[in-house]
Amino acid sequence: MISPEWPPLPFPDWENTCDTIHMWTQIVGKTRLALTPLENHWWNVTLYVTPRGLNTSPIPFRHKTFEVEFNFIEHKLSLRTSEGNEHSIALYPRSVADFYAEYMVGLHSLGIEVSLNLIPDEFDDKTPFDQDQHHASYDTKHVENFRRTLINSDRILKEFRSRFLGKSSPVHFFWGSFDIAVTRFSGQRVSLPKDVDPLTREAYSHEVISCGFWPGDRRFPHAAFYSYTKPAPPGLEKEIVRPNAAHWDTQMGEFILKYDDVRTAPSPNQAILDFCQTTYEAGAILARWDRDALERRA
Repeated sequence: MISPEWPPLPFPDWENTCDTIHMWTQIVGKTRLALTPLENHWWNVTLYVTPRGLNTSPIPFRHKTFEVEFNFIEHKLSLRTSEGNEHSIALYPRSVADFYAEYMVGLHSLGIEVSLNLIPDEFDDKTPFDQDQHHASYDTKHVENFRRTLINSDRILKEFRSRFLGKSSPVHFFWGSFDIAVTRFSGQRVSLPKDVDPLTREAYSHEVISCGFWPGDRRFPHAAFYSYTKPAPPGLEKEIVRPNAAHWDTQMGEFILKYDDVRTAPSPNQAILDFCQTTYEAGAILARWDRDALERRA
């Protein structure tokens, strides 16, 4: 039986819309990147799930703050300032270049000036945003399914996060990799190669175990929940995790629980929690985390 709470989200069916929204969120996310001070592991750049979509949270600019929200119910992007001003941009099948142009006009109308890096991050097409005319899809049915999936994932990941007493990220949405995630930390630093790129150096400066959801991409065209431990301890790929449908994916180098297997599970919510918990335990035990100090005991 398929749970109606978790709507279908086959990546091949909404690939074009997914790519377009991905680029739109990068434009908005790079606004946060440009205007906020760096927080550990790039936490200052993420978006957050709201009942209507995705939100930046307040962004400082001179003497005021503003926020940007993707409203996937009314299909508009809202820009709101602490001075009470607002500007809206309609979301419909329009190119990334068109969206970018109107977005910058909207910021300017609110007195906000910012220069963005226009090259997409963590994406296989490096066309600059202001030249991207080929990503121009917006299927409202799939957008709604994506919104509902994000809301459900956000709720379950927050429940999982509550069990941990150590340092943990918020449950947040990364616009680069286009996934919602929560990350736990052992507190131990990691020695990284000198030539590692700045993004990786900041993101993985400490031991982490991360769980999340992403809608798939061309490398792995399946929506899925995932879990990884970095650095990965020897033997992690051999660990048995739950539910039975979960497995180690050699190509991705992480544990995978396909979204379609979640939708058909007797209890989708419990299946996700079991996946997060058992993959965390697999990594924490092998990496010798101090679980007594880090975990909330019932």
